[in-house]
Amino acid sequence: MSRGNILLADDDAAIRTVLNQALSRAGYEVRSTSNAATLWRWVSQGDGDLVITDVVMPDENAFDLLPRIKKLRPELPIIVMSAQNTFMTAIKASERGAYEYLPKPFDLKELVSVVGRALSRPRAPIVPEQAPDGEEIPLVGRSPAMQEIYRALARLMPTDLTVMITGASGTGKELVARALHDYGKRRQRPFVAVNMAAIPRDLIESELFGHEKGAFTGATARSAGRFEQAEGGTLFLDEIGDMPMEAQTRLLRVLQQGEYTTVGGRLPIRTNVRIIAATNKDLRISIQQGLFREDLFFRLNVVPLRLPPLRERVEDIPDLIRHFFTIVEKEGLPRKQIDVEAMDQLKRYRWPGNVRELENLVRRLAALYPQDTITGAIIEAELDTAPSATVSQPARPAGIIEASNLSDAVERHLAEYFSTYRDTLPPPGLYHRVLREIEGPLIGAALAATRGNQIRAAELLGVNRNTLRKKVKDLDLQVIRTAR
Repeated sequence: MSRGNILLADDDAAIRTVLNQALSRAGYEVRSTSNAATLWRWVSQGDGDLVITDVVMPDENAFDLLPRIKKLRPELPIIVMSAQNTFMTAIKASERGAYEYLPKPFDLKELVSVVGRALSRPRAPIVPEQAPDGEEIPLVGRSPAMQEIYRALARLMPTDLTVMITGASGTGKELVARALHDYGKRRQRPFVAVNMAAIPRDLIESELFGHEKGAFTGATARSAGRFEQAEGGTLFLDEIGDMPMEAQTRLLRVLQQGEYTTVGGRLPIRTNVRIIAATNKDLRISIQQGLFREDLFFRLNVVPLRLPPLRERVEDIPDLIRHFFTIVEKEGLPRKQIDVEAMDQLKRYRWPGNVRELENLVRRLAALYPQDTITGAIIEAELDTAPSATVSQPARPAGIIEASNLSDAVERHLAEYFSTYRDTLPPPGLYHRVLREIEGPLIGAALAATRGNQIRAAELLGVNRNTLRKKVKDLDLQVIRTAR
């Protein structure tokens, strides 16, 4: 007995054959066509329980066809597939009512699984009001890692769910937050971004919630906070891990009860904002250190979204470079070409500054070099002056150790450690052994720098004072107070 009738449209005969075979083996009946006109005729006749269609077909773009299908048969699930696997493709598929979007190439097992879900639990997708059209694409990249981000964003656009974006500096956390707002249902309202690390800690509560006249010395007039400024829209809390405890408590109340009070105020104020938070820290470690509230973490981490570092999606580097050269060309700088050797070097580089570092490099190349084509020699000279070198030639600057270089050193040390065990594994408990080896010298250095003052050492390390005392005891460190 058939599990369902599927209408398949794709102008590539090989793809139709492969999908037909895979779906038939899974127990479905499949009718396939190479054009949109035939697909529309079948749908109009009431045929099919599900549609799978490519976006680009000879006679009509599927994005123009989808609204007609949804108007005629709103219950019919549609799966869109496309080789034009950009952020905007995912967004358009969601806006036009597609059940799911699959970038080509995709795994056949995943397709069969999506078909099964669509037929067993049909739903009418929430279609947001039309997003602004335009040629500016906020996110760039076609790698599998970015495709997962695009698909997640497409699902989140029509919702008000709280999102926690994690990723290293320079990965584009604010770009993702802006995309969620600009293509979501709150797009007509304000988008307000606040960087917790850029505001003095004693002013964060006033900055977020506003203050009344006379609330503190210097408060000569009432001031609106960021929550009030973002009313009805989106509030982006960047570097949320740097928020002090007092402000965390206030934020938790907003998330729990939907209201806040200004600094110096007495009456609660109702608020309607979507919260998107971001951090480059591991907040679970901050929770263990007593620096971040666990209950707030769970309130913020409703939908976790991890942005990959550039070194995990090097296949996106050519697209990113073209994108940045287009931007600098509009700004009046000359456009350049990158030769094969130079591109290979760029793909081998570790990119500790991630996409932001790549953008800065492109700007330097456009501004400083008269050559039309950027060669491997130019890239080698540029990367030699960067704060981190390629994987094969790590740089070691004097003075303060950069986090990326420390990571390189630990990575090499662990690789050598594992190689000594050959065909077996090291003894259990490796995580805590490595952590202890790193914590000891780090805390010792902080205590030495503060001449044994544990209060100042705790501030320097960014940990709770009691946590530091416990670590000193557990690690059996000698604390010697010295006068300056």
